[in-house]
Amino acid sequence: MLDQTSAPLLEAIQARSHKTDAPFYAPGHKRGGGIDPELAQWWGLPVFAADLPELPELDNLFAPTGAIAQAQELAAAAFKADRTWFLANGSTAGVIAAILATCGHGDKIILPRNIHKSAVSGLIISGAVPVFLTPETLPDWDIPLCITPEAVAAALQSHPDAKAVLVVSPNYHGICGDIAGIAQVAHQHGIPLLVDEAHGPHFGFHPHLPPRAIEVGADIAVHSTHKVLGAMTQASMLHLRQGMIEPQRVNQALELVQSTSPSYLLLASLDVARRQMALGGYELMSKTLALAAVARSSLASSRTQIPTLEPPEQWTPSFAGFDPTRLTVKVTDFGLTGYEADELLQKMGVTAELPSWGHMTFIISLGNTPADIQQLVHSFSQLASVSPAPRPPVPQSPRLPVSPSPPPRRRCQREALRRGSPLARPRVGVASAKRLGGGPPCPPPSPLPREAFFAAREVVPAEAAVGRISTEIVCPYPPGIPVLMPGEIISQEAIDFLHQVRSLGGDITGCDPDLQNFSVVR
Repeated sequence: MLDQTSAPLLEAIQARSHKTDAPFYAPGHKRGGGIDPELAQWWGLPVFAADLPELPELDNLFAPTGAIAQAQELAAAAFKADRTWFLANGSTAGVIAAILATCGHGDKIILPRNIHKSAVSGLIISGAVPVFLTPETLPDWDIPLCITPEAVAAALQSHPDAKAVLVVSPNYHGICGDIAGIAQVAHQHGIPLLVDEAHGPHFGFHPHLPPRAIEVGADIAVHSTHKVLGAMTQASMLHLRQGMIEPQRVNQALELVQSTSPSYLLLASLDVARRQMALGGYELMSKTLALAAVARSSLASSRTQIPTLEPPEQWTPSFAGFDPTRLTVKVTDFGLTGYEADELLQKMGVTAELPSWGHMTFIISLGNTPADIQQLVHSFSQLASVSPAPRPPVPQSPRLPVSPSPPPRRRCQREALRRGSPLARPRVGVASAKRLGGGPPCPPPSPLPREAFFAAREVVPAEAAVGRISTEIVCPYPPGIPVLMPGEIISQEAIDFLHQVRSLGGDITGCDPDLQNFSVVR
């Protein structure tokens, strides 16, 4: 029986940090002796005494046999997995590793088009062929839902040679997919289900929260432990349910994407975050859920009845669960965009996680207090009272541009060869649950994300980029969902989308920040 009251990695680091020696090992600050005095005074020397490398007493992240191995075993038990790996490079490393562990060059993977940019990085590194599904959008909120078991089944019927399915659940707004149903479909076809569960590491610790993906059929679940639990920023975990994926493949994939000098401060924070939840997760989540309930009821009962995102009366395949600790508030009734409301709320002492076009999302976690909720509700009441009226209507939320369903692969190849294209293999492209075959006349062949990323490139003005193949991952951040990715044909719609996001106050990453030029395949 594992002892969840222990924190073996934390204890090993504490013991080693108190040991005196002449340090001729990294890091260069030598246990704080070389740190700038201002930083040492602010953070305190004990932090730097614990900033240690892979010393014999501290185990090795890539070949653990001691404290790290014990800490990961305890985490697997706490999160109901067969194996758990600590991630010092965030969930980005976990998502990439999950793809690398299941897909090689030319292998197909089924996934939603509204994936995080980390999954695109996984496609580039692995050379996998994306079969994109387009999820439905929640009416009146312009929030994408989750892909459904029916859509996955249809995609697998058209692409029976796919090697894996990847889904995002929950999304940024707390909306969950039917993981059990998708897992059943994937397993019937003999392939694993990978779940980007970055926003759901607290799931399963309370009956009013959705179940863990790993407990309802996922083969890999990636958690951003730092997002909602008590770990430091960038500290994450990858959980495995054994049977469909070889653990050694995960080990090898993680060695490609994790630093060989992982921060033991981050790793120790994962160890204690696990202990905190294993011992008191129910109580901590009870308090967090109560705070979220107060926020919702207070906003709903305010004079202006401020609307918040709520679950449907009946679950649907695309909205099969909901995280009540994730608070999304619509601000268009104030005549404001989410970006404008964010600026006003920050002046009132409230900072959101995700401002968007017509709404704002707030993470309520175990670190929040009743005073935080009171300040949030009070600030929204002030916002409602000072909002100018009347105002021109808020621009409609920009739509993520979606390519048409691809024509049959062989026909595209024949057409590409007839044209003499050096990139004769088409990207599988975007599919939808309702339309997975056929399609319009054959478009210009577009390469895989990996091929486009490594292709010879040139930078051209925006007007000349239309119709050309992108080499960049271009996306508003947050939430980090790409509008363009390597291998996609740049459309005027995509450029207009990016300009609208920028005009509304959003940040664009991955390209010229002024959107005047784009990198394209030469």
